Amino acid sequence: MQLILVSHPTDGAEDLARGLVEEGLAACVNILPGARSIYRWQGKTCDEQEVMLFIKSAIDPIERIIEIIAKRHPFECPEVIVVPVVTGLGRYLRWVEETCAGQEPL
Repeated sequence: MQLILVSHPTDGAEDLARGLVEEGLAACVNILPGARSIYRWQGKTCDEQEVMLFIKSAIDPIERIIEIIAKRHPFECPEVIVVPVVTGLGRYLRWVEETCAGQEPL
């Protein structure tokens, strides 16, 4: 299982999250509002209101889901960070694996 962190403008974040879940690429996506990103881009300091997407996936290879997120994201260089999940509640981890494998979870 992987946890994929993506910052996203508020507009369109729900569409990206819903698409990933409906296509079986993610078992669950949490959308956390209220993120404020301050960053440098093309020589300027930017200050933007965004949301954070916490995407739980078992897709392997993970490069596939990264490519899909990058293609659907409105930014030229979106933040997409993958954090491997080492351990957790076994039932939850199995649910993520089964959901992304297209199996009906128990």
